[in-house]
Amino acid sequence: MFRALPVILSLFSIAPPLFAEQLDTSPRLIISVRDQKLMLLQNGAKVATYPISTSKYGLGDFRGKMTTPLGYLMVAKKIGDNAPVGAVFHNRRFTGEILQPDAPGRDPVTTRIIWLSGLEAQNAQAFQRCIYIHGTPEERTIGRPASYGCIRMRGTDIAALYNYVSLGAIVQIIPDGLPKASKALASPPSDVLVAQAAQLRVAQVFASASAPASLTVEQMRMAGALAAERQKARASKATPGLNKATVASQNIPRA
Repeated sequence: MFRALPVILSLFSIAPPLFAEQLDTSPRLIISVRDQKLMLLQNGAKVATYPISTSKYGLGDFRGKMTTPLGYLMVAKKIGDNAPVGAVFHNRRFTGEILQPDAPGRDPVTTRIIWLSGLEAQNAQAFQRCIYIHGTPEERTIGRPASYGCIRMRGTDIAALYNYVSLGAIVQIIPDGLPKASKALASPPSDVLVAQAAQLRVAQVFASASAPASLTVEQMRMAGALAAERQKARASKATPGLNKATVASQNIPRA
């Protein structure tokens, strides 16, 4: 009865790549300059919307200009893992200082840094210009253009967004309003989805091969539980510490 179990487990070990396309839940961001809002999308559905602040100097992507670029970009670097909300960054390093919202006379980059890189000719300078999505102590200005080129967010908002967005995620900055999108439904954890998809794949493989011994429900549950545990183990090993990125030689513009 359990002769097929090694085959089942081997199939589960390759389940993530087999189902990468079907289970692609990579989020993407749309930033509206007109609305001064950022929308987090997953599988085309709206997960969350946050108020933001783009440049008070307008739009564009030119060296020496403190403008916000338009078009498609991607998340190139993430800095600030596990830093407290309000943590002050200088040259992308945590200084040890923590500011409260609207601290008088202070306007540094705080909490988290999501560093963007342009994917089009119209935003090709974005990475070199240090265009970030980041936190700011000047939370009273959120909701209107007030930055020096970057996308500013409240500390608690950027901390939540940072944990959701992965490297390589697509970010689109548009001059118009946010598009309409249906609200995302609550979904099972990714490890459960992988286990369920792998179960289906196993059943299909054995059915197409006319396997002499059919799989029992209990066997499928056992294999699914093992796959889920493996996913959790991988995730626990990947817990990051506070990023200590090498300081670039370039000057960092005010954000």
